[in-house]
Amino acid sequence: MSSSPPPLALETLYSDHHGWLRGWLRKRLGNACDAADLAHDTYLRIITSGRVPPPEQSRRHLTRIANGLVVDLYRRRQIELAYLEAIALLPPAHVPSEEARAITLEALVEIDALLHCVPAKARTALLLCKLEGMSYRDIAERLQVSVSSVEKYIATALQACAGALHAPAP
Repeated sequence: MSSSPPPLALETLYSDHHGWLRGWLRKRLGNACDAADLAHDTYLRIITSGRVPPPEQSRRHLTRIANGLVVDLYRRRQIELAYLEAIALLPPAHVPSEEARAITLEALVEIDALLHCVPAKARTALLLCKLEGMSYRDIAERLQVSVSSVEKYIATALQACAGALHAPAP
């Protein structure tokens, strides 16, 4: 983690742009509560990065960070909805506890983030293999590539997963 940004620069960035950023997020999200949360998270990212943008680039910098957080929020909500739909199909005796659901959802979000760092064909090949149970030959046909390419794609995705498993915690 980088050192903290200069307090005066951060205070100026916040006082000059916080209201604007919340308004921009409120328009994008249609929700003042989510806008406030993401505005907070935007400034938190700046604090943890240790870099305050130059004044002439402030809004562009804030917008870039906030936009990424909006994408993350929508992706998380899609994952959560899909998970809740899946567990709604379970018999009552097999429905996980609230704690187990929260832990599973966090794991699913982390896996999704990890897989979005992998090239698209590698991600697709791994998911088709592991979730759909497709053979390498069927995956190759679907992706219109060779079987050896599928092997390389899956190896790439699995290496990324293994690297994340053995990476030190932040």
